[in-house]
Amino acid sequence: MANRYRGEIDADLGGKRRVLVLTLGALAELESAFGATDLVALAERFGSGRLSASDIVRIIAAGLRGAGETVSDSEVAAMRADGGAAAFVRIAAELIAATFEGEVDG
Repeated sequence: MANRYRGEIDADLGGKRRVLVLTLGALAELESAFGATDLVALAERFGSGRLSASDIVRIIAAGLRGAGETVSDSEVAAMRADGGAAAFVRIAAELIAATFEGEVDG
């Protein structure tokens, strides 16, 4: 079960309930993937509201890896979620909010 005070979220992906968290290592991975120079630039990119499907896959995969799962981006891209693409967008948005907006009610 996710600990919201540590930035963790729960999500149903690939037929399993999973925990995701953007640890410092996961954020460094995303900085590199998105060519962001620092966390502020990464947060600004996320805040732009313009994320591609491949961006969302990277964010979710990094969150799963941050929580200790061994999963590739391509494995995440092949996963299914109830609600389809909208569910993936919601999961990525919730993960970003839990990471950058501080305390989250839960």
